Amino acid sequence: MFHALEEHVCKNWIKMNYTDEEKRKAKMYFFEKSGIPGVIGCIDGTHIKIVAPKKDLQHLYYNRKGYFSLNAMIVCDNALRIRYINARYPGATHDATVFNMSSLKPQLEDDYRRGERNLLLGDAGYALQPYMLTPFRNPDDGSVQGIFNKRHAKARNIVERTIGVLKNRFRCLLGARALHYEPKKATQIINVCVALHNICIFYNVESSNEEIYDSQDPENYEDQSDINFQAGHINQEAVEIRNNILQHMRLQS
Repeated sequence: MFHALEEHVCKNWIKMNYTDEEKRKAKMYFFEKSGIPGVIGCIDGTHIKIVAPKKDLQHLYYNRKGYFSLNAMIVCDNALRIRYINARYPGATHDATVFNMSSLKPQLEDDYRRGERNLLLGDAGYALQPYMLTPFRNPDDGSVQGIFNKRHAKARNIVERTIGVLKNRFRCLLGARALHYEPKKATQIINVCVALHNICIFYNVESSNEEIYDSQDPENYEDQSDINFQAGHINQEAVEIRNNILQHMRLQS
């Protein structure tokens, strides 16, 4: 059943392609939130708890918070729609690795080469790219870099809210519970939940308890290992793009 739903429902309701009007609304929303131009969405990883898989695979699924999970990468837009989901990777997989192995990365790279100038906001667990804007590392308090990081975080908060709404619509995804299926079936369930979430958004179905977040989910913080993971992965073009945005924000301060 979940395979059929995944094939026919997810394909139609989880799409990274934006219309021109959707891009306009997204860029307006994120600019008003942060002063950062060109942003169409935010990216983050969220852990979905599963029961212990086969013994020879357990080390792959045991995450840094101390339970077995899938690390699901999500991209959301300004309306809490989930534009992209990759829930195939075990919980021990780093967010950046999930992104690097996903179909999203080459799609964003192709869009950028074709002249698209759209940005995603990601936390320090991702590498800075011309299409992926991440915070500055360890800025001084009160510095322009620190101001940028605060505005960046304010705009990026919507992905945490989106994850919270998704998990509260479908309580089987909450960390207090666990999906009692092998990882492949659990991935299908997550994908179908995301498609149904988007259908609810489209038809204006309200979610109860939207502000309740998953207490076991590690997406709401950035630790030093995330920052160090990206050391050496510097894209000079992306650095210049971020510095140009910073200069504009400095003039606005």
